[in-house]
Amino acid sequence: MLRRIVHVVFDGFQLLDLAGPADVFATAGLLARPGGYRVEVAAGRAGPVAANTGIRVEATTALADVGGEIDTLIVSGGLSVRRHLGDPELAAQLRRISGLARRTASVCNGALLLAEAGLLAGRRATTHWLAAGELARRYPDVTVDADRIHQRDGDVWTSAGVTAGIDLALALVADDHGARLAHDVARGLVVYLHRPGGQSQFSAAMTAPASPDGTMRELQAYIDGNPGADLSVPALARRTGLSERHFARVFTERVGTPPGRYVERSRAEAARRLLETTDHPLDRIARETGIGAPETLFRVFRRLWRVAPGEYRRRFTMS
Repeated sequence: MLRRIVHVVFDGFQLLDLAGPADVFATAGLLARPGGYRVEVAAGRAGPVAANTGIRVEATTALADVGGEIDTLIVSGGLSVRRHLGDPELAAQLRRISGLARRTASVCNGALLLAEAGLLAGRRATTHWLAAGELARRYPDVTVDADRIHQRDGDVWTSAGVTAGIDLALALVADDHGARLAHDVARGLVVYLHRPGGQSQFSAAMTAPASPDGTMRELQAYIDGNPGADLSVPALARRTGLSERHFARVFTERVGTPPGRYVERSRAEAARRLLETTDHPLDRIARETGIGAPETLFRVFRRLWRVAPGEYRRRFTMS
């Protein structure tokens, strides 16, 4: 018997929030005969619904007409979510349909719609890191974990932004059929079964764009291309012809992060690339990237991505 998935969309929804999970469920169905999934798309009214890309998706059912037993209710997110937060009819329909479903889930900032419907009250949830603060402010009865890729609290599941809907769907498949099938689906779609790290690796605070200042931009390129070099503040200051104190201030202002933090992140990225592309032992990777010792490499990975370097390599190889 096929498990019935009702996926809710609305004008301006994020297309990948629907397409990503739908492909996971479809692939699982191909690999798990019998015992697959049937995805239905529902909206405020039946008919074409324009995604954020302008592509139209056919909603086969109006929310008010959704009835019967449902395995999983999934609510999409998108930039237009805020326009729908004040819609009492949508909130009422989500509460009603959730009551028919074995479990309820959201992708991205679709968590705001679940919270608006009261479905996250007293629960732990996650959402896109850009929306985490808003979710916490608007709905103080929700415990927000902004770093999780997906979060389960009882029969309610939430996930981070956009592609995290794929991670969520894989977790749902694993819950239904076991990790082996979820792993096979992930391999078929060429994605991680368990994505290494949390959302902090994608947040603005962890990303240092190229500086508009030519000198600092060249220095960033040097740092990124020479992780094993002497990248101490005195050494970098000498390369720019500035005093150490003045260099540290200028670098922080124009790059957006202190030089020591930038160097650590750059070296960690170099180590991550070596873990993905070589079979070098951890002590060699730590040494070649300027991190030093394997223990330091472990601490850096745990702090930045909440995963040990050996586990990161294992997961990358599995996918």
